[in-house]
Amino acid sequence: MEAPSNDNPQKPPAAEAGVILKDPVHELTVHADVLALLADPATTRLCLDIAEDAARAVGGTMAAAHVGADPERMIAAAEEIDLQMLRDLDEGSPAQRLERVTSAFEDWKRGKPGRDRLRLDDCRGDLNRCVTSECHETALAVAPCHGNIDARDAFHDLLFNEHKLVLAPPPGQYAGDLMGHIVVGWKQHDHAQRAVVAARRWLAAADHITVLCINDKTDGRNQFTARELLKQLGLDGDVVTTSSGNCSVGETILDFAKTAKATCLLIGAFKHGYFLELLLGRVTHYLLSHSTLPMMMKH
Repeated sequence: MEAPSNDNPQKPPAAEAGVILKDPVHELTVHADVLALLADPATTRLCLDIAEDAARAVGGTMAAAHVGADPERMIAAAEEIDLQMLRDLDEGSPAQRLERVTSAFEDWKRGKPGRDRLRLDDCRGDLNRCVTSECHETALAVAPCHGNIDARDAFHDLLFNEHKLVLAPPPGQYAGDLMGHIVVGWKQHDHAQRAVVAARRWLAAADHITVLCINDKTDGRNQFTARELLKQLGLDGDVVTTSSGNCSVGETILDFAKTAKATCLLIGAFKHGYFLELLLGRVTHYLLSHSTLPMMMKH
């Protein structure tokens, strides 16, 4: 006797063996060139504006994702979970934080035609895992260095755990023209070279590049290596040198950027590590605390 047939034309096709159906929004997010990583409702629109300009500058794709610590989805010590629960008093629950980010995201989408196809991905639980999940393939992550605890922790993870090229929005308003004039703070160090190499696509899209060497050696070593790196990367730019005098290096960079009408800063971040920079008030910490320009960086 012939076995009954399963060839029902109304039956959906069987899934390929071993294939797990994936969230299409997440798939688009992890493969985007530029990711706006949204953890704080207060900076959502700012991050989205800058990410949109960064993606457009290189003809790349943009995505947006919310990340947030959620003690109900975390595998962590009881003390850490208790600490996260205490945040609800000041910042609201994880669901409420997501709701506020989503509201700001939807308002931003309505502000300009062509944004309607962009979807917001969401990952809550252990924040380190969420950051890895959302951005491990992206070329540039736009994320604030200030804000709520999730925002600050995500920024730290992007730089020190994921080693990503990060674009930090300025506090307050964004003036636009992201690629108008990029000023690169340069010294012959590996972290500075990694930052320039990682940012090559955006440097190539800039209208003007200036590499700034402060307190160069007497043999002009930093100027020489800056010119060689620009040449190797096929980039055109000016290489200038100046002395910091009685000012700090951070102050000198910002003074130069203001005079040169820079629209974005690029630096190698935290040469001495995060906590040492905080203790000693080093260059990266100073720039993040005082710059009014978007800052692109890589550790």
